[in-house]
Amino acid sequence: MSYMWNEFNIKTFPAETIVFRDGVYCEELSTLPNGPIDKKYDLPVHIIYVGEIAGKCRLDIDVSSENQKVVLSANIKNKTPAFLNVFIKNTGKDSEINGVVLMDNSSDLEYECSAHHMCKNTTVLIKNKLLAEKNSKSKLTGTAVIDKGCIDCKSDISFAAISDQGAKIEFMPAQRISAEPIAADHSASIYRATDAQITYLRSAGLSGAEVDTVIKEAFLNE
Repeated sequence: MSYMWNEFNIKTFPAETIVFRDGVYCEELSTLPNGPIDKKYDLPVHIIYVGEIAGKCRLDIDVSSENQKVVLSANIKNKTPAFLNVFIKNTGKDSEINGVVLMDNSSDLEYECSAHHMCKNTTVLIKNKLLAEKNSKSKLTGTAVIDKGCIDCKSDISFAAISDQGAKIEFMPAQRISAEPIAADHSASIYRATDAQITYLRSAGLSGAEVDTVIKEAFLNE
């Protein structure tokens, strides 16, 4: 799986894997079938979603096993209009889903991340990062739902973006909470390098284009 790091900057570790490339499930790279995670594994389950997407794409993460750790690593690009829906359902008590979604948008992208807590003591923490290329359009929606009686949950869907010239970005975070959580957060922010950071990089001999590249890579990989 080292090529995941070389091509897509995805860190792999000992885990059961469910791998998608260009929106398509890759059986030959996966140790688990594409479907609900309904049994407890000794290792974490690592869902890897990488490559270019176009049109309508959907990733379902359904965890019903107790005490299961799930990690989502997504690194996607789109050069034509695309819609990606990541739908997460956690019904496994004490199960934890942690994810990082990196998006490089050169066209028109709609992205929706939905996290549904359907049992007490469930965790869903998803960081979403967007690189909005020149004149692109991005609409990012995040919805966390905690059902009635599902106490002591932890939920956080966050968005951060770095924007090129003429890019348009729309954030739409939402929460529907019907039980008292341990934590339920959401956030949205636009990142810009400081003058001091830019001056430091230029003083190191980097050109303007190289400075932009370093800033973008630092934002995505921090």
